[in-house]
Amino acid sequence: MRVHELIDILSDQPPEAEVELAVIAPVDGESDDITVDRYFVDGVLPWQDAEDDDGAEVAGELTIWLVGGEEPDVNAFLDAIEQPDDE
Repeated sequence: MRVHELIDILSDQPPEAEVELAVIAPVDGESDDITVDRYFVDGVLPWQDAEDDDGAEVAGELTIWLVGGEEPDVNAFLDAIEQPDDE
């Protein structure tokens, strides 16, 4: 989904409505059962991939991540990505 598509979708919604992120995943590989985890969107993070699937460095396309999850996990993630490289 492109940013302009998300803006178009959200512009049709009531401005006071809460936005959540719903992650749908199978319970296990053997079953048709699914689970739905709902999270508040805690932040927006511009992200650019620096390597391809083989580990080679590439100039990737800019992606915007909607970040959400359990608060301690989100805080740990944000702290980890804000750390400068030790290389």
